[in-house]
Amino acid sequence: MKKLLINGVCGQMGAALLKALKSDAYGLTLTCGVDPNCKEDLPVPVFSSARDVDVPVDVVIDFSVPKATEEILDFCVRTHTPAVICTTALSDALIEKISKASKEIPIFRSGNMSLGINLMRVLLKLARQTLGDAFDIEIIEAHHNRKKDAPSGTALMLADAIRDADGAEHPYVFGRNEKDRRREPGEIGFHSIRGGTVVGEHEVRFLGEDEEIAIRHAAYSKQVFASGALKAAAFLLTKQNGLYSMEDLVSEMLQ
Repeated sequence: MKKLLINGVCGQMGAALLKALKSDAYGLTLTCGVDPNCKEDLPVPVFSSARDVDVPVDVVIDFSVPKATEEILDFCVRTHTPAVICTTALSDALIEKISKASKEIPIFRSGNMSLGINLMRVLLKLARQTLGDAFDIEIIEAHHNRKKDAPSGTALMLADAIRDADGAEHPYVFGRNEKDRRREPGEIGFHSIRGGTVVGEHEVRFLGEDEEIAIRHAAYSKQVFASGALKAAAFLLTKQNGLYSMEDLVSEMLQ
């Protein structure tokens, strides 16, 4: 069994990972965690900072906040430990730092660890290529009332897939309040809903003349993300230095 460190071990996704690890299906065992605000009584050491970790680790899964992600990235580079980075709302500077670090260690990064969401990305590319400029595109996403970032990292990832489909620089418009103008051709609009205990819902609407196509994904449990992250960690342990994504994992699963 390979030794796993969870960054953000006492958060909601940390709890989901601990639950998923009980199945022994991933060849991983939790050896320690990092969380500055942990009140849980866990059977492994929990460090307040990645700088304090002093036990052997084979792979890291990061579900935390950008500041903690940067700290765990430094730890992984220093100890040559592969890292699965699932934290969203990362700055451009931190994304660039992750890219540079991937030249020294294997890194898996995705804005969403769900297999369904990544299939949705494929469908969106096909829809964009088929429908072309004749359809306006709007993205609606909903999450629980404790989520801080908006739009979600997944919504941005879906929009990026549409951009990649035709290579066009579609302008991103975040909400339409206080904008005294008509919708411009090529825009991708984002609309965020926050409330209750919604795990995650994403809908992309292609709005054309007299017809509409909607592609939607809903996650009903955080376990889908935990399972994807653990699969990514097992996948990463077999890889050379480089930057990997869910598309790489899905492609390997289909071979």
